[in-house]
Amino acid sequence: MTVPSVAPRHSLMVFLGWLLVVALVAMIGALTSPGAWYAELDKPPLTPPGWVFSVVWTILYLLMAIAAWRVTLRVSPEQRVTVLWPFVAQLVANGLWSLLFFGMNLMVFALLDLVLLWGLLLLTIRRFARISSLAAWLLVPYLAWVSFAGYLNAGIVWLNG
Repeated sequence: MTVPSVAPRHSLMVFLGWLLVVALVAMIGALTSPGAWYAELDKPPLTPPGWVFSVVWTILYLLMAIAAWRVTLRVSPEQRVTVLWPFVAQLVANGLWSLLFFGMNLMVFALLDLVLLWGLLLLTIRRFARISSLAAWLLVPYLAWVSFAGYLNAGIVWLNG
């Protein structure tokens, strides 16, 4: 695939745009903090300490923005919707998980949302791989973390249901 020539200023604006979109999703998670309800739940083995989540998510959100930026610069405007809709949809599912789990304490619905998120992420990686293998690989740690989050969410449902 031929990479279109992009002015550095335009490239920076595209990156900052994706960084803003991803940061908005991250803020949903930050606004729905675990609180006392979560602290009292029984948790599965391998549940990391709370600080790990913010460190991991910061890295993952940055990788997501970089991946979307690389793909956006490499596709024509006509291709963007087709290639990027699963990425945007998985961001919505990502933000929805925090609202369902922490905001409304709906653990089972949050787990179902994680399954949807996982599928959308796989589709995103597949679409991104056709455009930029690096962009696709940048999302693999995110897929691994969502898989781990699925284990944690399912374990919490099992132990507290």
